[in-house]
Amino acid sequence: MKIDVAIAAPTLRSVPLLASSAEETGFDGLWTSETQHDPFLPLALVAEHTSRIEFGTAIAVAFARSPTTLAHIAWDLARASRGRFILGLGTQVKAHIERRFAMPWEAPAPKLREMILAIRAVWDAWQGDGKINFRGEFFKITLMTPFFNPGPIEHPTIPIYIAGVNEHLCRVAGELCQGFHAHPFHTAEYLRQIVLPNLALGAEKGHRTRADVQLTSSVFIATNAKEREQVRQQISFYASTPTYKAVLDAHGWGDLSKTLGELAVRGKWNEMPALISDELLNAVAIVAPTEEIPARVKERYAGLLDRITFYVPFDPIDAPKWRTLIEAFR
Repeated sequence: MKIDVAIAAPTLRSVPLLASSAEETGFDGLWTSETQHDPFLPLALVAEHTSRIEFGTAIAVAFARSPTTLAHIAWDLARASRGRFILGLGTQVKAHIERRFAMPWEAPAPKLREMILAIRAVWDAWQGDGKINFRGEFFKITLMTPFFNPGPIEHPTIPIYIAGVNEHLCRVAGELCQGFHAHPFHTAEYLRQIVLPNLALGAEKGHRTRADVQLTSSVFIATNAKEREQVRQQISFYASTPTYKAVLDAHGWGDLSKTLGELAVRGKWNEMPALISDELLNAVAIVAPTEEIPARVKERYAGLLDRITFYVPFDPIDAPKWRTLIEAFR
């Protein structure tokens, strides 16, 4: 099991210290996300200021960009890092794609599947003879002149991970991808009931096996009373979103999604955490003293996750604590 870390850099100037400290601390991978900042810009600095650690996006919003744009970004980061970059993509949800990114929302799983194929077609053109003739339902790419072709690179096989919650994207990952980001709002039972069977179905379609797909996720941990309440609040937010109802359904808690959703619509955010029972809290999060976290994570996720990331972003001040945890995992 690989131990990764997320960084949330307030400015690009803070990235070199965060990246070098994460590598020195011993993490296997480093992830950025698309929230308040672009997820790709920090990774150019990560490539420059590290030499060992893998890194990628968890995630970048696919439908806010074109396949060729994503192909260019990934190609440059793979070249700069000598093959350490992972392209992590997600669909986001309809409201954000249409209202925040001003882009069209169309059949998310089929469109993301086709986008992956289109990106790889562009990469194959650059690594090969430069010719491209990709024609799909959502994307058509038929022009690649030498002026816009960056040419071959030393590490052209760039891993693509996608994120998702429901069965359709799990199947796309199984068929085409090197990894799947399970959402932080998950339980072990949901991974067993929903994610793994559908990864297997996708892998069968793509003539692959489960071993071809790295299953990764952020993990909530709570080591004291304050952290328990913080996690309870975060869970209540995710559980109020219809997209994540499948996680609750795996335990027969689906009705809670509607109740929380109604509170969210009315802006009753402070009332929502009280509806997250200890049973639900313990199913989603690892609730234990710090020294017990490695054993509890291994116990829950052995055979389920290939890589884990702690939900809390990395701060170099906490490097000694993280180093102790990593050594305990090893």
